[in-house]
Amino acid sequence: PTPADIQVLRGHQLPLTCLVVSSDSKHVYTGAKDCSIIKWNIAEGKKEKVVAGGRKGTEDKHQGHTAHVLCLAISSDNKFLASGCRNKIIHIWDPVSLTRLHTFTGHRDAVAGLAFRKGTHTLFSGSHDKTVKVWSLDEMAYVETLFGHEDSIMALDSLARERAVTAGGRDRTVRVWKIPEESQLVFHGENRGSIDCVAFINEQHIVSGDDNGNVCVWGLMKKKPLVSVRGAHHAEGSEQQECWVSAVAALTNSDLIASGGNSSGA
Repeated sequence: PTPADIQVLRGHQLPLTCLVVSSDSKHVYTGAKDCSIIKWNIAEGKKEKVVAGGRKGTEDKHQGHTAHVLCLAISSDNKFLASGCRNKIIHIWDPVSLTRLHTFTGHRDAVAGLAFRKGTHTLFSGSHDKTVKVWSLDEMAYVETLFGHEDSIMALDSLARERAVTAGGRDRTVRVWKIPEESQLVFHGENRGSIDCVAFINEQHIVSGDDNGNVCVWGLMKKKPLVSVRGAHHAEGSEQQECWVSAVAALTNSDLIASGGNSSGA
């Protein structure tokens, strides 16, 4: 894209932490450290709805979050929007009106990752309490809790199969949770860094990033990375500078992967 093609949307009072795009690419939803959620019209580049952040201690009265919003997810039919925060809470919203439909509690620490199973209303959540929880939004009910990580879960993703993938931070593992089989595949990072982000490329391949600046591609049939790019975000002349990878994404079923970090490039 040329500079003229790039839109800058401003509205949050504090740094953004997460965003999600509707499946029809008409709207983007953003969450931030100011505890707010904003719905944007992509074509017009304007806000459509805002759920303002509230003050700590007003949870019983306030519709939105009262702590940093850390993650967002939207169902593939655009029927449900989910948001998670540092206050251990998951809110479920109507994406059209941003009316709150339900609140899930149960995690014992910050909710750091959310993902819908594609084509369903099954929601996976990952938390700093080291667990993954499964929720049914058709029933607005808790389903089960998955245990295995030895440190905070930092990120989570899911595609169409009944599986989720998680990044376990300082336990230095990526785990694929096979829900029907009640089992998990464990992949150990090659370095001592924290694995902070993860995404499915397709149902058989995963990409992860860590705070040592490494990007790795994994296949479910091998315990070691298929490809590792070390120091992916190290700029020339700044070898001593920490350049951690804080976000990864993949165009599903393609060979296109993107990563973001604290360096100036992507």
